[in-house]
Amino acid sequence: MKDKFFEYIQKLQDTITTAVEAVDGSAKFREDLWERPEGGGGRTRVIENGIVFEKGGVNISAVHGALPESMQTYFGVGDADFFACGLSLVLHPKSPMIPTVHANWRYFEMYDNQGKIVDQWFGGGQDLTPYYLFDEDAVHFHTVCKKACDAHNPEFYPAFKKKCDDYFWNAHRNEARGVGGLFFDYCKANETMNMNDWYNFVTTVGDSFLEAYVPIVEKRKKLTYSKEQRDWQEIRRGRYVEFNLVHDKGTLFGLKTNGRIESILMSLPPHVQWRYDHHAEVGSEEERLLQVLKQPKNWIL
Repeated sequence: MKDKFFEYIQKLQDTITTAVEAVDGSAKFREDLWERPEGGGGRTRVIENGIVFEKGGVNISAVHGALPESMQTYFGVGDADFFACGLSLVLHPKSPMIPTVHANWRYFEMYDNQGKIVDQWFGGGQDLTPYYLFDEDAVHFHTVCKKACDAHNPEFYPAFKKKCDDYFWNAHRNEARGVGGLFFDYCKANETMNMNDWYNFVTTVGDSFLEAYVPIVEKRKKLTYSKEQRDWQEIRRGRYVEFNLVHDKGTLFGLKTNGRIESILMSLPPHVQWRYDHHAEVGSEEERLLQVLKQPKNWIL
């Protein structure tokens, strides 16, 4: 399974980076190959200073070795070896009219001292963070997510949408990071889904990413915007940074397993503002976004 999924994410990285370059029309991805001293490595691809994308990364990694003590405590296990691979991406558009997008799809195995698999699971998801809210964009993104889920189980979309709303919640701000999407973790073999079934589900979601996001970018990338709207985007990006550094489990796992810092922190936008006690103008589009972020919304009726 680990070889099968790693092969899949290598191909998916190629597919997504090719599509993103085509949408941007100017910038190209820079590729870095890196190795982890304890075992494994990855292929980081970063795009910067494009016409459409100010910064983005589409990264894959496959790491293995002894499970660090901090992660043993987290998982509630003793000495164990592990293997983890996945694709993680974040795209920060230049225009505040285009939402930031995040996605990842990952696979994890844990072994006993004889090298036998004692646990394994899939995880992942994709979510949208707008700065100016076009309802139809959120509806489109969620519709594609639902279609991917429904191909496997009609109960998946409502369950994984809720998990996304719960997970991407900036508790210290009492607001959502964005308008959500899907989030799933610890997808293990059970009475209705074996590991190959989960593989098929996760890859369906991965294959849906470009359909979910690219049409939104194409629709919004030629809209004009003001300096004030750009300032608002940078203020909201600050909330994005706060979530990634305070709450995000993937960031935590990478830092505690001696992951590559440049790849882990690739998700941070290049231009951000933190203004003291900033408030959106009453009745403005900025305030409307904040109101939506205070309470998760069902975008598909």
